[in-house]
Amino acid sequence: MKSSELFRASGIMALGTIFSRITGFIRGILIVAVFGTALLADTYNVANTMPNILYNLLVGGALTAIFIPQLVRSFDHDDGGDGFASRLITTISFILFILVAVGVYFAPALVRLYAPEFFTAGFETEKEIAIAFTRYCLPQIFFLGLFTMLGQVANARGSFGPLMWAPIANNIIGIALFGGFLLLSPGISLETITSKQILILGWGTTISVVVQALVLIPVIRHLGIKLRPRWGLAGLGKSFGLAGWTLLYVLISQLGYLVTVNVATSAAVRSAQEGISRGVGYTPYTYAYFVMLLPYSIVTISIITAILPHLSRLALVKNREEVRVQLIRAIKLVGVITIPSAVAFLFFGPLITQVIFIGIPAEDSRYIGYVLSALSFGLVAFSINLILIRGFNAFEDTRTQVISIFIINLISVGLSYFFLHFLKNQWVTIGLGFAFSISYIVGLLITLSLIKKHTGPIKIMDFFGQHLRLIGAAVGVMAPLFALTQYINWVGVNLSHLARAGELGIIMFMAFLGYLIAGKAAGVEEISMITHLRDSLVRRSPDVE
Repeated sequence: MKSSELFRASGIMALGTIFSRITGFIRGILIVAVFGTALLADTYNVANTMPNILYNLLVGGALTAIFIPQLVRSFDHDDGGDGFASRLITTISFILFILVAVGVYFAPALVRLYAPEFFTAGFETEKEIAIAFTRYCLPQIFFLGLFTMLGQVANARGSFGPLMWAPIANNIIGIALFGGFLLLSPGISLETITSKQILILGWGTTISVVVQALVLIPVIRHLGIKLRPRWGLAGLGKSFGLAGWTLLYVLISQLGYLVTVNVATSAAVRSAQEGISRGVGYTPYTYAYFVMLLPYSIVTISIITAILPHLSRLALVKNREEVRVQLIRAIKLVGVITIPSAVAFLFFGPLITQVIFIGIPAEDSRYIGYVLSALSFGLVAFSINLILIRGFNAFEDTRTQVISIFIINLISVGLSYFFLHFLKNQWVTIGLGFAFSISYIVGLLITLSLIKKHTGPIKIMDFFGQHLRLIGAAVGVMAPLFALTQYINWVGVNLSHLARAGELGIIMFMAFLGYLIAGKAAGVEEISMITHLRDSLVRRSPDVE
């Protein structure tokens, strides 16, 4: 795949992702305004996160890893792969339906698993609210699966945009739901929220996921793909064989995330017992993580989604050197955005979240920013690791990558429990951010050593020089701006929220412009990616060869 083709193919996805993330941001801001960041918010966020965890644990990771490579190979079938896709979608949909039914029945056990301290004496209200939200949100699992399967079918046929644009419908419904709720029922709390309000918020969240999946059906029809219910496992043996190792990969990953949820909610409950009322638990981690994923989602996901079908074709013809070249190119392109983003989150995390999350105390919003700053150290390594994992998937190697994710989560789990026991409760969630960062930095070294069996050596030095120049450009521009903001705070200038927003806007504009100039001056060729993406956003994305 040529760079120009990659830019054009990722451009339309980047535009869709930008709009998706903007609407998602608005939705997230409204959720924080409705629930706050303390234990009530944790009951909702634990319940709403659980469908994603269970879906990824049992099905989602396998679909992402194996669906496109297998679909690309099924194009050689007499029916163009329609039969294979129909059988896989039918089989997975049945599995998801059973999973939802079992999950709804065992909702109390699931809540106990992810938030055990809700079951301690004095927290009965939190427990009951979390169980109710869980039962209303678990049906999302079925529609998350449908959305992923239909989107991956479209991707395999060279249509990348719809998968990035569909979540906008989800977010618009969420904005209407939480915006309307904020207007009609402001100021809810653990003591005042009613069963009817819990039902509306829970089912409303699920309906938004239903719409996200259903809007892809016309897209599939437009592409001429004929999907119909088709029972049987003919031709699926290899897919499910590959899925076995992917399930182990996802199991390890989600067990690690289970520890994160457990530690964060434990810190929140213990903080509440100490009389600390501000949100310091799972909710601040959730929203800091959401902000951190913005550059990763806009650039990394767009590029790797565009490049994966091409990598699969290269792997099919055993062109290992070209796979290596494409992976290094993707790492460099992604670094152009993720590196300055990481530096910005490090320096300006509290300012960013204080501006974004309105309707809550400034102390709570700044705390989210501290977690964001801790997460920033791992953003670049996290993105590179994902790119390399797609390299494994292109070669249909779902086994070797298990080693990498095991080590990453082993480090994360160990550090999480270390911070829980040795940090003050109000700082544990920030410690979880550092645990994430350290684990992925170490894990990157492991992943690089493992992928050489397929591509030959991909060394850090293949991209370290470019990354070092980008880091120098970003720090050189942003450090003086950070010093300026600290001086403003030191002299005691009290700015209104609108003035803080203006301050952030000016800083980000100056940082972006200065970074472009410094990056070009440092001889980073890939800095032109921003210009290419800008140009490609106004053009229709062509089919990728």
